[in-house]
Amino acid sequence: MMLTHLDEKNRPKMVDVSEKSPTTRIAVASGIIKMSQEAFSAIKENTGKKGPVLQTAVVAAIMGVKKTSELIPMCHPLLISSVDCDIVELPEITAFKLIVSVKIEGKTGVEMEALIGVSVGLLTIYDMIKAIDKSMQITDIALESKTGGKSGEYSRNK
Repeated sequence: MMLTHLDEKNRPKMVDVSEKSPTTRIAVASGIIKMSQEAFSAIKENTGKKGPVLQTAVVAAIMGVKKTSELIPMCHPLLISSVDCDIVELPEITAFKLIVSVKIEGKTGVEMEALIGVSVGLLTIYDMIKAIDKSMQITDIALESKTGGKSGEYSRNK
């Protein structure tokens, strides 16, 4: 198997996508942040001292998506078509699940952008509520699905 980020002299390189045809590409990633009941309640009731935690996490996730190529060395800068974020309450485990969907009409996928968005969003929740609970755990960050491109469709649940 040829590694695409190394040239014939074993030097790092960015993949050349100039010959690829643009297609609609969508990637969905998710992750969970688990916390104490006190932290969970503070977020739900919007009583944290740093402001609206979940709304800020969504903005941070979108910003993370847009900055992915600045953080991951071999990622191409992309013209993102849309970013959609959803936060699901998981009261049975005092946690929140962040789901980020990224769409592009382009020559390369957006899996890394979705994963970075989830990571930055969850880290923002941690940052904003850490005064209440420093033991929070960020878990299960994963690509849920992707469509488009040469490798076709992927679904974690199939």
